[in-house]
Amino acid sequence: MIDEVAQLLVCAAETAILPRFRRLAAGDVAEKGPGDLVTVADREAEQLISRGLREILDIPVVGEEAVAEDPSLLAALGEQACWLVDPIDGTSNFVAGRVEYAVMAALIHSGKPVAGWIILPETGQQYVAERGSGAFRDGVQLWRPPPPTDVERLQGAAPTKRLDKQEKAQLSEVGKRFAALGPGALSAGVNYTRLLAGDLDFVLYQRSLPWDHAAGTLLLAEAGGISLRPDGAPYRLTDSPTDLLLNAADRTSWQLVQAALWHN
Repeated sequence: MIDEVAQLLVCAAETAILPRFRRLAAGDVAEKGPGDLVTVADREAEQLISRGLREILDIPVVGEEAVAEDPSLLAALGEQACWLVDPIDGTSNFVAGRVEYAVMAALIHSGKPVAGWIILPETGQQYVAERGSGAFRDGVQLWRPPPPTDVERLQGAAPTKRLDKQEKAQLSEVGKRFAALGPGALSAGVNYTRLLAGDLDFVLYQRSLPWDHAAGTLLLAEAGGISLRPDGAPYRLTDSPTDLLLNAADRTSWQLVQAALWHN
């Protein structure tokens, strides 16, 4: 099933996404909310993926675009099993013609991801994980490289899209405690792959929508990393989407970052 789902995501990208990259017409892009874009590629890819996933395992599918039309679909996350789909993670990048976007899916059981997939259409890379069986990139098992042990050498990302001017200023000031703290790739999927590769040591999110983080947090955990709320509570897909989420290379680096951000 792992390979079947990966191939499904690749085919959906080849059919609905890649042919439209840097070729979107004015009528191909809309706003679901202020600054929250959706394209015909998002919608078509989600339909293709959802149909294919049901053929692999006939359980409910919770897709980002379907939930935008019918929020009640989120209730399936609390059921015994469901699929979770983000057809284009980083839609704003896709619309702007930037290559930092991903296609993601996860298999959820009892509210927890048990398998996850991140596909990067522009590079062809495939990241997959199954709970208890490890994380893999293009068939090669991943282990997160050891991060620096000094907070001043850690490199991180914290998306600022939804922060106001004062919050951005505060984040910029606290960012001086690290080697680097930038906005990241504007795609959770891409940020997770960079965290896995060692290009980032931590990523702080102001929003934690389930389709943005289910696959990535599982991949990170299987590669030796950790994803927790700032108070140390575990990440749960059914939590409020406005709850902060701190991902880090390992528990020690998580503790260093948590102390630097919230304990002056």
